[in-house]
Amino acid sequence: MKDSFVLSKYQESRPDGTAQCCLCPHQCVIKPDEISRCHTRINKSGKLYANNYGLITAIALDPIEKKPLHFFHPGSFILSVGSFGCNFTCSFCQNWRISQSCAAGRTLSPSDLCQIAKDRVHEGNIGVAYTYNEPTVFYEYVADTAKLVHDAGLLNVLVTNGYLSEKPRDALMPYIDAMNIDLKSFTETFYQKHCKGSLGPVLETITACHEHCHIEISTLLIPGENDSDREVTELSEWLASISPDIPLHLNRYHPDYHMMQPQPISVTRLEYLAGLASRSLTHVVIGNV
Repeated sequence: MKDSFVLSKYQESRPDGTAQCCLCPHQCVIKPDEISRCHTRINKSGKLYANNYGLITAIALDPIEKKPLHFFHPGSFILSVGSFGCNFTCSFCQNWRISQSCAAGRTLSPSDLCQIAKDRVHEGNIGVAYTYNEPTVFYEYVADTAKLVHDAGLLNVLVTNGYLSEKPRDALMPYIDAMNIDLKSFTETFYQKHCKGSLGPVLETITACHEHCHIEISTLLIPGENDSDREVTELSEWLASISPDIPLHLNRYHPDYHMMQPQPISVTRLEYLAGLASRSLTHVVIGNV
């Protein structure tokens, strides 16, 4: 088996040769020799293997604000890495070329990546951000690398859709210093229609992770889909019920992947919605303008 294949940490084998992935709320049951919906788990002889261990499709030293994290070590840089795959199939995905297929990449061991991060400290690097594609489907590699980065005195950042089961989430949290969590909408209908997922587990992740690390929330506003006054107000009020100091990024979508319409929200409308959110939250930032 290729070096990039490692035994999946969260799974249950079944007598019929299928195996259930327990990494995210989908709880997929995968048949022998088939690949999971997230493109990163394969069933070999009744056991699941992650097929993306150490496969890096993108790596760059980014401003921390690009994650986006505007209230976590502002002005610093962070080594950003991604692999491939995602447990959502968002019709408007901005990174679909690596999230919706088994994209090619280069191999870096956790120790190699940690060393690169240390070597970039003199350039302002504060650690490693797991981003670009959905990092939780890169779980085994993220977990191994995050421990090394943490032990090296650097910081770990997760840029995620928040669709992760409780056990793997709680096991990872001691090594994560900050997260940007995508709250794609505040309705179950939107999640089922556009993401093929569910809202509830994302809200659970936000609530739980706020107790453990710095979090900021991102919502990509799509005209006619998730940008009503009511929805933005309810989303903001819910966040404020956890803490009014949680930063909310309201970002301007642009047509991509399977959603080439509608056209982006106007800046005037975006600013208006930011004003609504600011009635509940201390920090509201607009992006992609």
